[in-house]
Amino acid sequence: MFALRSGQVWKTGALRPAFLDSSLSLLSGRFVLPRVLRRPVRFVGRLMDGEYQPPRHFGAAATAIFLSASVLYGAWLGGQIPAAAQSVTARLGFAVDQIRVSGNKETSEIDVLDRLELDGWTSLIGFDAEDARERVAALPWVRSASVRKVYPAELEVRIEERQPFAIWQHGSQLSIIERSGNVIAPFDGGRHAALPLVIGYGAAQGFAFVEKVGRYPGLAARVKGYIRVAERRWDLRLENGITIRLPENGEDAAIAEVLRLDREEGLLSRDIAAVDLRLEDRMVIRLTPEAMERRTTLLAEQAKAAKKKPGKSI
Repeated sequence: MFALRSGQVWKTGALRPAFLDSSLSLLSGRFVLPRVLRRPVRFVGRLMDGEYQPPRHFGAAATAIFLSASVLYGAWLGGQIPAAAQSVTARLGFAVDQIRVSGNKETSEIDVLDRLELDGWTSLIGFDAEDARERVAALPWVRSASVRKVYPAELEVRIEERQPFAIWQHGSQLSIIERSGNVIAPFDGGRHAALPLVIGYGAAQGFAFVEKVGRYPGLAARVKGYIRVAERRWDLRLENGITIRLPENGEDAAIAEVLRLDREEGLLSRDIAAVDLRLEDRMVIRLTPEAMERRTTLLAEQAKAAKKKPGKSI
């Protein structure tokens, strides 16, 4: 009964607010509305005049739409919509089921997969490739990385790795470094044991010096460690234990002199502890303790033998 009466009231326009009549007449009489507003204004006018009858159950439908919109909005604020979209699209055939990793030599594929943070129902549609790329690029050996989505269900990961240059010993720590001196990862043995060993603070930036010594293959093949001293000069520790102390300046001339003496007199094959080239006008050779003891014993025996020689008869 109320519905019929209210419909009749709307149809006669008895309860239509006066301000709405005046507003509509003002808009239509004095102003030219933009094209985009003309149709909504006409619709409102017809609705107020009773020319437009809402469909049956319009109120129930509007209430259901309002409640649904409220639920969806709450789910969006609570972070439930992305998860639901992931679940639905994954079951529609967009779940990631194939991953191709290329360019990795030092980086384990297991570490790459762990950084992708996939589960059994990760949808390719909602997967954030840029976030995944940043996580993969944070791995120790990775210089740069790219993650590409290949629909419907494949991920392609390409990696460019850092190149190891040397093992750097600073204090009690051993690290693998690249040519720039940046630390890549802790040294744990394996195939990297053949890398040059640079020792001391400032030694990590010794790429130029290691290359300089490399121009003397006969010497470089015997070097076990490159030692940076007071961040000013270098010592070379050979595999037989001999230390070559190079000057702060004139390293090439000093190395050439050592190689000449080794070629002519077998200097680096003798029982010596160090060859000191820090002085410009002389070379100082230090014997090993064993060699020093043998030399002392030999000199003592020679002195005794000289005393035992018979004197001249009168």
